[in-house]
Amino acid sequence: MTALRELRAEVVAVMRILQHAGLNYGAAGNVSTRVEGGFLVTPTGVPPDELEPDQIVLLDYAGEPGPEQRWRASSEWRFHRDVYVARPEINAVVHVHSTYATALACARRDIPAFHYMICAAGGDSVRCAPYALFGTQDLSDVAVAALEGRRACLLANHGMIAIGATLPAALRLTTEIEELARQYCITLQIGGPQLLDDTEMSEVLERFKTYGQQPR
Repeated sequence: MTALRELRAEVVAVMRILQHAGLNYGAAGNVSTRVEGGFLVTPTGVPPDELEPDQIVLLDYAGEPGPEQRWRASSEWRFHRDVYVARPEINAVVHVHSTYATALACARRDIPAFHYMICAAGGDSVRCAPYALFGTQDLSDVAVAALEGRRACLLANHGMIAIGATLPAALRLTTEIEELARQYCITLQIGGPQLLDDTEMSEVLERFKTYGQQPR
């Protein structure tokens, strides 16, 4: 029970960071983290500044709430669930309606290999999933497909998803992808970027295998 309380508090903290960083507005977006037998996910329609840990909803993989759950889960709980089922290495999902990522999503554009840091998302692009109605299994299906081999994707006419092994990792990636989206939008205003080719991106992807702090 103590561990669940701590995880609920961490989910609330991430939601507040997202809002204060301008990555979400109002009650937009949602966050989850994997727990034994299911996952914790933010409730529907509660702004981060009003969110309390006991409002974070425990769901099993059938989408059924745990005992004594008084709050309804985010309408997007399906893609959180389906990411955890499809990706056993992933323990956190962050969904935002951040300005630049959402602008590109509304244009239904992938983010291509205009900058080597695209590799932070696990590949040579950040894909934009086809449009599907929010809160539906169709949206979950296209999101999981767009995330195959990736740790982030855009959702057409909607927003962005970032996933990670931990909540801090998913939060960092969310911030990174929004910054890349901003830079890409700027390059489009000055004639478009010169893209890195497949060989150059393969070299970067190989280098990223040992990027950052590594065990001795």
